[in-house]
Amino acid sequence: MSFSDALAVLLKEEGGFVNDPHDPGGMTNLGVTAKTWAEYTGRPATEAVMRGLTQVAVAPLYKSRYWDKVAGDQLGDALGLMVFDFAVNAGPGRAAKMLQKIVLAIPDGQIGRGTLQAVQAYSMRKGIDALIEAYADARRDYYRALPTFWRFGKGWLARVKRVEDAALALLK
Repeated sequence: MSFSDALAVLLKEEGGFVNDPHDPGGMTNLGVTAKTWAEYTGRPATEAVMRGLTQVAVAPLYKSRYWDKVAGDQLGDALGLMVFDFAVNAGPGRAAKMLQKIVLAIPDGQIGRGTLQAVQAYSMRKGIDALIEAYADARRDYYRALPTFWRFGKGWLARVKRVEDAALALLK
């Protein structure tokens, strides 16, 4: 799966502009928070700016800050999608560490040669589908432990299921 294919899946999940006072991320559009957009562009992210974001505008941010940070091109289509989606939702370091813990690599938050070798070894022993399922289960556990689960949990769990299903479908 190319970055653009993974981004299409992600943007379908992220949706449009929201500014939920219960969301610690605050004002968000296409999954990009105002804070992240301001850091990325070096300019204030006003409501007008945030409402005006387009898929074309946010794609380079997603590529550099999330896809590349989790080695999306090297993880394979299905796993790349799963890890990328979680990186966007919870941060690339957390997404990498979650994968590293599952495959018994050093959990340093950086997906490099050691992690990729551990992913390959895990996949050889148990199968890539088992790795996808283990990653999805770990995501569900992560969300259930968050204090905002009462508000967003149903949506988070549904998202994990949809992305897991999309990832597993890539294996067929």
